[in-house]
Amino acid sequence: MRVGAFILAAQFPGQGQGEALNRAVRSAQLSEAAGLDAVWLAEHHFVPYGVCPSAVTLAALLLGRTSTIGVGTAVSVLPTAHPVALGEQAALLHLVSGGRFTLGVGRGGPWVDLEVFGTGLRAYERDFPESLDLLLRWLCEPRVGAAGDRFVFREVPVVPRPDEALGGEAAIGGRPGGRAASGPPVIVACTSPGTVRLAAERGLPMMLGMHCGDDEKAEAVGLWRKTALAAGRSPEDVAAVSEEHVSAGVVQIADARPEAAETLLKAMPGWLRQGLDAHVTVDGRPRRMRDPLAYAELLCGLHPVGPPRLCADRLAATAERTGIRRFALLVEGSGDLAATEENVRRLGAEVLPLLR
Repeated sequence: MRVGAFILAAQFPGQGQGEALNRAVRSAQLSEAAGLDAVWLAEHHFVPYGVCPSAVTLAALLLGRTSTIGVGTAVSVLPTAHPVALGEQAALLHLVSGGRFTLGVGRGGPWVDLEVFGTGLRAYERDFPESLDLLLRWLCEPRVGAAGDRFVFREVPVVPRPDEALGGEAAIGGRPGGRAASGPPVIVACTSPGTVRLAAERGLPMMLGMHCGDDEKAEAVGLWRKTALAAGRSPEDVAAVSEEHVSAGVVQIADARPEAAETLLKAMPGWLRQGLDAHVTVDGRPRRMRDPLAYAELLCGLHPVGPPRLCADRLAATAERTGIRRFALLVEGSGDLAATEENVRRLGAEVLPLLR
């Protein structure tokens, strides 16, 4: 199993934005020291739910401050970005990091972000497949042009080419198994059957959200596999890509489960209340607000929250039920820097050995 940290740069009540970002950077650096597989960086706009507005920018910083750990976006919101610009950034980070960067992309939501960045509701509701396909072409072809419904431009050269390593030699870096660089891995956040099918048809692995239980994730994996095979992908390719699916969750380690749950239930509802409530829809559509305490309790029940053995067993159970053996776990649920540091340390020192 591969276990990484999921970092939102969450701004808890009473905290400043700089404090949240400092905790995010510190958590990532400690994750490498703790032996975690990767750090996954969230991206949000205009809300304290997460104060990192550019996951690729923060990824660049962290790739420069680390040497072995993988760094991925979870996710870069494609409807508010131009796919070519995002592809250029991904190729650059992939090359200069020796293959340690993974580009996670997602549809996002119908938020006011679409108005601010001028992409409009259509970018969220209709144009995600076109944007994703253009991004994928940029990451694997030497020259790219576009003649779609949304993007139209003459053919231009791809610079830098993501399959060319620094110095002209194959770059072997922090990618699993030491594989040669051939372009950054791409993963898709999937929160609906339609997006699951979209990822499967293109042979891309999924990132499944922390709000989902094992049964729901297993159902998504089954749909992904069925769709990928129906699209003509070989069983061997399907099996290989399936190894890259990621299950997002929450982790809080303590000597006893009540202690770990209490830590999260004291801190997370306030953060969820102010963070989720701050989202504004672009078109005034009504939105359903989760009950913050009930949501925090749900997360405690679904994910590894408790002593190290319980946490290891919880991750093993998820892997057994879903087939997913790669995890991105929110480590900052306490909202406290010292507690987050201890959580990351214990995850590496006390939980990972039980999984290996």
